[in-house]
Amino acid sequence: MQRYFIELSYDGTKYHGWQIQPNAPTVQETIEKALSILLHDTISLTGAGRTDTGVHASYFVAHFDHLETNLDQRENLVFKLNGILPDDIAIHAISKVDQEMHARFSARYRQYIYTIRKTKPLFNRSFCYYHYGNLDIKMMNNACEILMEYTDFTSFSKLHTDVKTNNCTISDALWTEHEDGYDFQITADRFLRNMVRSIVGTMLEIGTGKLDLESFRRIIEAKDRGKAGTSAPARGLFLVDIGYEGID
Repeated sequence: MQRYFIELSYDGTKYHGWQIQPNAPTVQETIEKALSILLHDTISLTGAGRTDTGVHASYFVAHFDHLETNLDQRENLVFKLNGILPDDIAIHAISKVDQEMHARFSARYRQYIYTIRKTKPLFNRSFCYYHYGNLDIKMMNNACEILMEYTDFTSFSKLHTDVKTNNCTISDALWTEHEDGYDFQITADRFLRNMVRSIVGTMLEIGTGKLDLESFRRIIEAKDRGKAGTSAPARGLFLVDIGYEGID
């Protein structure tokens, strides 16, 4: 069996996340069906991780195994696959990798960006969150510094998940302000379910003066989801990068 990486993007608006779920459309199921039709075989994908319902990915990676050893050299394979898939999923590349490579476990980091707009969006309203009023970016970036002091993010995790640990190593977290609004970029070795959205929701309370930095620290140390703020809407969140050793 030859292992292949498939690189793609998707608009998550109509999907209940990446991973297959009963009685709900998902990105994984949609691509698996298209690949199975194209390759005349039952294809099972393993994704780099889960994305929540309504979350987007400008860059995502999954892998699958197939008996054909030169599948990546098939003429117009990506073009044909995109022709079967709906318009909200785009395949960029299919490439051979070593059998030891794993879309999820070989990933060294993931990076997300959350987008907020200062004015009511019209044409891109499915890809950002509209927040009325100015935010204190300096205070929010001070909160980012506090965030990176910790590894246990139970307070920002969806309850009753099946993960063995809520520990993550955050290597970068930064808010930037521009003419249209604000962007929050965060990079870590792994993310918990709902983690980025709950961090953003809590930091919005800091940015609006409803929460101080010492209270933010206590929220993290409490290891209690009930102490943190409301999760920011899914539509503003994008998975934008996944890093692998030896792969640009």
